[in-house]
Amino acid sequence: MSGLIHLYCGEGKGKTTAAMGLALRAFGQGKTVLILQFLKGRDSGEVKALKGLGIPVLRGKAGEKFSRDMTRAEREETRALNTEQLSLAVHTAREEGCDILILDEAAAAYRLNLVDREMLRELVENKPTRLELVLTGRDPAPFMRDAADYITEMKKIRHPYDKGTAARRGVEF
Repeated sequence: MSGLIHLYCGEGKGKTTAAMGLALRAFGQGKTVLILQFLKGRDSGEVKALKGLGIPVLRGKAGEKFSRDMTRAEREETRALNTEQLSLAVHTAREEGCDILILDEAAAAYRLNLVDREMLRELVENKPTRLELVLTGRDPAPFMRDAADYITEMKKIRHPYDKGTAARRGVEF
């Protein structure tokens, strides 16, 4: 059976949530799942729950700052960590095999040059045949859109953040 490529993109809330829901569904059906979260270092409810179930979650962010607030050294450290984690994920997908690989915030990591772009592009364009690959993030690169079999765009109509409401534990993280 051939795996497909999913792309959850757009300005709206729910990209990561959709990807994590797919991870839970697949795991519940006996599939092996590996998740790599680029640019996320904050402790979140879904990471605690997924790890508690035995789903490995790799994280590729040095520190708690948003990328726009990072120093040059922090950006370089984050890029190196993202690339190291991606290399491990690629090795796992190609050599050890996994059924579902989720690359959360892959679009942003690529756009911000906070990952080895060629390694990411090569994985997307030449993924292992059986691998189900999930990409998330705003403004995905054209090659991501071109390769995707599923594209779901989240569109924000209204969000409490626009009125000054901070992210809430258990809802946004």
